[in-house]
Amino acid sequence: MVATLGARDDLEVFHGMVTVAPSMKELFRLIERVARTDFSVLLRGETGTGKDLVARALHALSARRAQPFLGVNCATFTVELLASELFGHVRGAFTGAVSDRKGLFARADGGTLFLDEVAEIDLAIQSRLLRVLEERKFVPVGGTDPQEVDVRIMAATHEALRTEVEAGRFREDLMYRIRVVPIFLPPLRERLGDVDALAAHFIARLNAKGLRHVEAIDDDARAAMAAHPWPGNVRELRNVLEYAFAVGEGPVITLAELTPELRGEPPRSRRARSAVQRERERLLAALQASGGRRGEAARALGISRSTFWRKCREHRL
Repeated sequence: MVATLGARDDLEVFHGMVTVAPSMKELFRLIERVARTDFSVLLRGETGTGKDLVARALHALSARRAQPFLGVNCATFTVELLASELFGHVRGAFTGAVSDRKGLFARADGGTLFLDEVAEIDLAIQSRLLRVLEERKFVPVGGTDPQEVDVRIMAATHEALRTEVEAGRFREDLMYRIRVVPIFLPPLRERLGDVDALAAHFIARLNAKGLRHVEAIDDDARAAMAAHPWPGNVRELRNVLEYAFAVGEGPVITLAELTPELRGEPPRSRRARSAVQRERERLLAALQASGGRRGEAARALGISRSTFWRKCREHRL
């Protein structure tokens, strides 16, 4: 049997987010209230829950909406590069700095700066970030003259900052500065009705591209989707449906067209499984040796922070 994809009267679309879940609708109302303020916001949620969309919604509804909204993933930069990205640098500050360069704080003046994965910021940069929040001033890398700036900070993390503080990896004073208003995003598995609603939403968007026209999901596929814990949340659901559009054909998505994880299939070979397991063990060992600091773990393994971050996501670490 198959279930067709019909419109729902209880569907709400809010600044790019789609839901029928009461918990998400409550979140939308909270966003509307918090947007009226100018307080710093800390967004907490698992990967793929839409923290960047919430940050953009807060900016779009705020008095700063006409000014820039800029963001950075703090986990993808070395300490030196992140300092330059945030605060800019002056000519000659380091090898290759052939001219002055404005950082994100200067470019976002009057607007909003979104710091994704804020728990990954090195302690050396945390002290400089604290000064910006307390004094509304910063000094470019290699510079001497403070520059005034008016920026609202929004930060996001899937880590508990208080745990990071207790471990000595995050400044307590900075934590209080950036989590004036903490907002928690529910995972997809706790959003009642949203797997079906979001599936219909993504299928409609994929249908519009003209590669395939899907009208329904069969019962076996729907049951597998309902039972899946969705560790990658909304992003994973979108990827699963893109996969189904790529490998399948016809008006009905079947169980065979879903990803192996949803079909419950084991890895194809013992050799492939052991290689994946060995890589996961190396990542875990590096994380444990570094006390959870991903930048240090990446350096120990001889890979970039962005590569390490991607591999951690792949292994759901």
